[in-house]
Amino acid sequence: MKYICEICGYTYDPAEGDATKDIAAGTKFEDLPADWVCPVCGVGKDQFKPAE
Repeated sequence: MKYICEICGYTYDPAEGDATKDIAAGTKFEDLPADWVCPVCGVGKDQFKPAE
């Protein structure tokens, strides 16, 4: 499942991961480190919601 940042609209796609933070492709949103932040605007995981 993809997750969308409610602040800037960035979409975290587990199939792609987050190369800017060395998050491997296939990493579920729930498995991201607690200190992971949006690579676009810098907010925490609590500002993301599941994509519909």
